[in-house]
Amino acid sequence: MKITEDIKYVGVNDHQVDLFEGQYKVPNGMSYNSYVIVDDKVAVMDTVDQNFTHEWLDNLSNTLGDRKPDYLIVQHMEPDHSANVAKFLETYQEATVVSSDKAFTMMMNYFGSDYEDRRIVIKEGDTLNLGKHELTFVAAPMVHWPEVMVTYDSTDKVLFSADGFGKFGALDVEEPWDDEARRYYIGIVGKYGAQVQSLLKKASTLEIEKICPLHGPVLDSNLGHYLNLYDIWSSYRSETDGIMIAYTSVYGHTKKAVEILAEKLKANGCPNVVVNDLARCDMAKAVADAFRYDKLVLATTTYNADIYPFMKEFINKLTERSIQNKAIALIENGSWAPLAVRTMKTMFENSKNIRFVEPSVRILSSLNEDSKNQLNKLIDALSTEYIAQNGETANKSDFKALFKIGYGLYVVTCNDGKKDNGIIVNSVTQVTDSPNRVAVCINKQNYSHHVVKQSGILNVNCLSVDAPFAIFQRFGFQSGRTVDKFDGFAPLHSDNGLAFLPKYINAFMSLKVEQYLDLDTHGMFICTVTEARVVSDRETMTYNYYQSNVKPKPNTEGKKGYVCKVCGYVYEGDELPEDFICPLCKHGVNDFEKIQ
Repeated sequence: MKITEDIKYVGVNDHQVDLFEGQYKVPNGMSYNSYVIVDDKVAVMDTVDQNFTHEWLDNLSNTLGDRKPDYLIVQHMEPDHSANVAKFLETYQEATVVSSDKAFTMMMNYFGSDYEDRRIVIKEGDTLNLGKHELTFVAAPMVHWPEVMVTYDSTDKVLFSADGFGKFGALDVEEPWDDEARRYYIGIVGKYGAQVQSLLKKASTLEIEKICPLHGPVLDSNLGHYLNLYDIWSSYRSETDGIMIAYTSVYGHTKKAVEILAEKLKANGCPNVVVNDLARCDMAKAVADAFRYDKLVLATTTYNADIYPFMKEFINKLTERSIQNKAIALIENGSWAPLAVRTMKTMFENSKNIRFVEPSVRILSSLNEDSKNQLNKLIDALSTEYIAQNGETANKSDFKALFKIGYGLYVVTCNDGKKDNGIIVNSVTQVTDSPNRVAVCINKQNYSHHVVKQSGILNVNCLSVDAPFAIFQRFGFQSGRTVDKFDGFAPLHSDNGLAFLPKYINAFMSLKVEQYLDLDTHGMFICTVTEARVVSDRETMTYNYYQSNVKPKPNTEGKKGYVCKVCGYVYEGDELPEDFICPLCKHGVNDFEKIQ
């Protein structure tokens, strides 16, 4: 396979393996990818699994013809990629092995030699010139072993990504990338989200046209899709709206409750309801589903004063992989001393940002009137936002939405006649209750001020505490005049035709402007409420919560100057001009503090 004019594929497909790493089912096999760059010097990128030594060496020989490799670049020492290092160096005795210091330590452990007389030790930022191709090495520790380096070829703009962007499945089988890549990532790399985020930041500085992973297909189109998924997975955000139900059932009574739950959630408009019987399903897929969807329901029995073994294994796999930012509902069954809810909550006590949905449901052997009532209340709690999002089922006069207003952060949405627009504001106040009036202040420099003043209508979306920093970047750090703020983020629409956010809000209100007050730098719109919906019971995002828990800490190490307290922008210089405006969030000097 030709990747570019000078880069060839010399890997192999494995249809013998049934369990990858001894635990992951791979019905469509695996690929072990290796590449060769043919230039003035010839560099081979990684080897393959020990069961395919001769096939790989044949591929290499057939590709190179009379040429001999000058370098073997070992990015990752896991045996499915490094098993043939010694055999390669025995076959090509003039070749030099190129790898990180930690990798050479591992070679000593695996092969009894660290090849001191024929090696190049590389570190972050080092380069290797092959002729017209120059390779730059980028450290990627714990993605997902400590020795990992990835390699960037600036000539063909190719990133050799080691295990990053890999997937289960051989290359001679056609299958969708997302599902098997998700199962691969969550199962194998999922614990190391922070390290993947670090690598993604480094990759964002490179011009990449192709990604060559060590498993799965070469990615050469729509790279934004794959990079976005990796950003979602590694920042532990939910990928898909919906609810994943995982259960165990001994005699069918817990299963019956789960069937009722799933049926009613679908009837209430839940966009995706996925059910996994943990005793029978692919456990790795169930774990991936748990990370994929917004909400989890865990239903199990008390068993030997603990919980059923499959559920215990499942939760252990979730917590080992640092699951976080989830709403979790719990259902327990027990004939005389139910303990499952307490046990499950304890298992998540070290997990970040886990919110337990109330009520928990207790079934005593089988469903009765009391436990059915508990189940229905749980269904209502899980369904609130889906009912509110649907124009036909929503309570559009639910003025409890006004109670969601605090000194918080909001997305004001409007429309300029061509596209939906949105902006982050922090000045929304209820000013009267008969009739219900709301005042909204918007900076005059913002395009949304101009649009609302012309159209006379707007929606206020009350952000909830699960809103990620990406929402603030999308709606706060760019202008709606020059970009489409809803690109790739499909909104819903209220009766006034304006957008409202499908997630990350607990309420929204549609407003009609009655009066405008010019407040110098800002304009105040005094509005009547024409529609109000409560979407969820999550807490409103306050300014303090955003500062403490959402906004990334700015990197000020070694810098001299001032940092914006709103968005983290760093101004480097001895003095901050009195009229300086932050280029990201448009706040003035009063929101900057000196770097200490």
